[in-house]
Amino acid sequence: MSRTESLPAETRPPGVAAVDPGSVLLPGHDVPLGRYTTVRRLLPQRVRRMVGAWCFVDHFGPDDVAERPGMEVPPHPHTGLQTVTWLLEGEILHRDSLGSVQPIRPGQLNVMTSGHGIAHSERSPEIHPPVMHGVQLWVALPDPARAGAADFAHHADLPRWRDGAADVTLLVGEIGGERSPAVVHTPLVGAQLELSGSAPVDLPLRRDFEYGLLAMSGSAEVDGVSIAPGALLYLGTGRDRLTVRGAAGSHLLLLGGTPFEEPLVMWWNFVGRSHEEVAAAREDWMAGRRFGVVADDPAPPLPAPALPTTRLKARDRSGGVH
Repeated sequence: MSRTESLPAETRPPGVAAVDPGSVLLPGHDVPLGRYTTVRRLLPQRVRRMVGAWCFVDHFGPDDVAERPGMEVPPHPHTGLQTVTWLLEGEILHRDSLGSVQPIRPGQLNVMTSGHGIAHSERSPEIHPPVMHGVQLWVALPDPARAGAADFAHHADLPRWRDGAADVTLLVGEIGGERSPAVVHTPLVGAQLELSGSAPVDLPLRRDFEYGLLAMSGSAEVDGVSIAPGALLYLGTGRDRLTVRGAAGSHLLLLGGTPFEEPLVMWWNFVGRSHEEVAAAREDWMAGRRFGVVADDPAPPLPAPALPTTRLKARDRSGGVH
């Protein structure tokens, strides 16, 4: 996906609440995406910018797109990150400058690794399901992966199992002895929990990971804190178990990873380490260098916004300036 605003991380959404030491409840804020879609942005925010290497979380829908085009995001660039796309409902057609043309449907996973640079577009097919609902996430790449080659992978078969009152689907990483086929470059986990009853769900965690729990649909409760649909509860580090309660039919997304300590400069669709890196990426995109041409998409590329008049500063995972 493409950021349509130049510096969204500087906007602190109303209602951000600390729920206990180390935990923060983030309600998200609405951001337009392309011509027809509005997303709820959960990360980055001023008070919490990352969960592990997860540096960007957009939750969209459920939206009625029966009489509308659905998602329409024209060709745009990325560098320094991976995109991870997951749907509950709908269909999106991914195209990129490696030549990939891949539809994604519920229960399937798209992982695009930008490396030094890639371009892609995301559109609902002309004939598409009536409802669109899902998430797209970014993962910050460490050295040397962020300077490496671009890649795209589609995973139609992911580990799935029943754990008490939840059906678990493992998107990335490992949990409970299961491992996802998706390739990531830092210790990371992403798992969907589909609740089948009101009984508590108990999952093993890693104490060296920090975690966040997103309610995609329904509701959840952790440590007495209620999580409404479209909200993210940051859980901090030091946990070896997670106990979740929620209504039957709720879909929750667990995100975690070892804290990513390298300060990042995030601007538009670029993740870098300095103002100069980001400015060079913008210049290359506008000049038609580095990122290639998106396969089978005749739409004109999305122009980059102007750089801010002040110097872009690196920030760490909790929002501190470096």
